[in-house]
Amino acid sequence: MLSKCDRIFTIINDCEETIWPAIFPGESFGGGGYALRAKESRVHTAPVGWSGRIWGRTKCNFDTNGNGTCLTGRCGSSLQCTGSGETPSTLSEFTLTTTEFYDVSLVDGFNLPMSVRPVNGKGNCSVAGCVGDLRKNCPSELSVKAGGKVVACRSACDVFNTDEYCCRGVYGNSATCKPTYYSKKFKDACPTSYSYAYDDPTSIFTCSAADYLITFCGSKYVSRFSYYLHVFMGLFTCQNGFRFIAIMCY
Repeated sequence: MLSKCDRIFTIINDCEETIWPAIFPGESFGGGGYALRAKESRVHTAPVGWSGRIWGRTKCNFDTNGNGTCLTGRCGSSLQCTGSGETPSTLSEFTLTTTEFYDVSLVDGFNLPMSVRPVNGKGNCSVAGCVGDLRKNCPSELSVKAGGKVVACRSACDVFNTDEYCCRGVYGNSATCKPTYYSKKFKDACPTSYSYAYDDPTSIFTCSAADYLITFCGSKYVSRFSYYLHVFMGLFTCQNGFRFIAIMCY
């Protein structure tokens, strides 16, 4: 039976610069957005039943009232998001039901490396994400540039807006919507991320009663900071609606 403990979400910025995590709906996550400096982390709890998305914003500038804009991933002109972000952005998605579903999606493009690592869960509980930097090898026709640098990589649907690339019309089902040249490039670089709309079998993961580490700019190897945080979180278990610290003997 699923425990009623809230789920612990730890958002880690392993990038070399400040990012602005965005969460929708964000009532349990600092209101939906905030600044997170390089190598910092922030911990949240979300209730069982929460369903939402988490992504990162780059090169933001907000005033003291929380009004401003970002270069990528912006959700209107607010620090705290009240809706989904603009494309292109790397997106993590969660549904916390009896069986929890989670994924990292590139269907809306890519702006930051991101991974989702379950902790203490039961079941498959694989790591999802895209730890490679697609900006370095983004096809020129999909590239978003600023200051002479590629700052994001758009999806083919976003750029060309055709039924084939967007999996709509006669392509609006898994039998007719197949991988394309562009989605294959995304999939080759990030095999555990959604590369197009019907990329379910290798892209959506399940777990039960897990906590989650969401890391921006991490490598496929757990960083030292993430490793110790992972170990620390591993000391806690959820039983009958309460969290306990485990006593470990070596």
